[in-house]
Amino acid sequence: MVKKLDKWLVVSVIILLIVGLIMIFSASNVTSYMKYAKSPYYYFIRQFIFLIPSLIISFFILKIDTKVYHYFSFLLMLIIIGLLCVVLVYGKVTNQARSWFNLFGIVTLQPSEFAKIVTIIWFSCYYSVKKNCTDLKKVLFPLSIALGTALLIAIQPDLGTTILYSSIVFMMFLILPIKKKIKRNSFLGIIGIVVIAILLLLNNGVKLLFDRQIERFEFLRPCERIYGNGNQVCNGYIAINNGGLLGKGLGNSTQKYLYLPEAYTDFIFAIVVEELGVIISLVILLLMFIVLWRIFLIAKRSKTTRGSLLCYGIFCYILLHIVINLGGLLGLMPLTGVPLPFLSYGGSYLMCLIASIAVVLRVDLENKRG
Repeated sequence: MVKKLDKWLVVSVIILLIVGLIMIFSASNVTSYMKYAKSPYYYFIRQFIFLIPSLIISFFILKIDTKVYHYFSFLLMLIIIGLLCVVLVYGKVTNQARSWFNLFGIVTLQPSEFAKIVTIIWFSCYYSVKKNCTDLKKVLFPLSIALGTALLIAIQPDLGTTILYSSIVFMMFLILPIKKKIKRNSFLGIIGIVVIAILLLLNNGVKLLFDRQIERFEFLRPCERIYGNGNQVCNGYIAINNGGLLGKGLGNSTQKYLYLPEAYTDFIFAIVVEELGVIISLVILLLMFIVLWRIFLIAKRSKTTRGSLLCYGIFCYILLHIVINLGGLLGLMPLTGVPLPFLSYGGSYLMCLIASIAVVLRVDLENKRG
């Protein structure tokens, strides 16, 4: 089975995961020791701990035919919705958002991260069966469930994950194999809901967003607000400028010395550029492009609607994380706290990311099997 795996995809993912572990250690050791009085290896070890079960789970995913997904995808969706409800009451509050479960004081899990990949799987299974359905209620049923899921994430409140989750659902909707008339009418309905939501947000009498979240939309000219909400982006600029073409050398970042808050999470690419330089950073982006390219090809070659939808959905999932993360880093869009695939620290996202790659590889195996 291993010999049949897509070598371009597997090798690119392995290299990115290794680079990610190295850069998480480099970007987090100072913060871990100086700010939290923990071992310099603290975040590296935690990420590695999540990596091991992720690889084990992926091994089992490679063994399971995607036909089996039909039997449990909706159940998984219900479980995720249940967890999103429970986390609102019993979840751990971090950065003013109640989004995490603290398990035995050792690890934290974020249900909203798992919601993305579970929704992709359920949508793929549901619409592969209902692709010729003309009943509007049946066609819109998954979208209504996804809307409810997005609302549960929004009230945590987690604006970044809400935007990303909604974007994944919207992009999957655009590629669904349903009749054009139904898709057009549904699209107009979705636009109407979005417009109403925006009008509510703009209404001063309705406070749906916290001030901290509203401030994130003030993303232009961040260095004019370096002592305010522009601090992180401006220090990211400084890190990128420090790196130049060849970088300052692995471990030699100055911005990670508490100038760039949480440098090992959504701003890790700034540290990558500072230490490894623009040239190596572009090679890393090229590897991410190869991952996306192989996923797209596997989706295109898929012999089943289910397989193609799974791969296209995962393609959108990874692409959106890259675009939104780098867009926030470069000040081209609001900061959302979205992790950069393969590089950023985050156990829940790492598990979902590796599992999603395993799903793609499984689809590729089924394509080759015929």
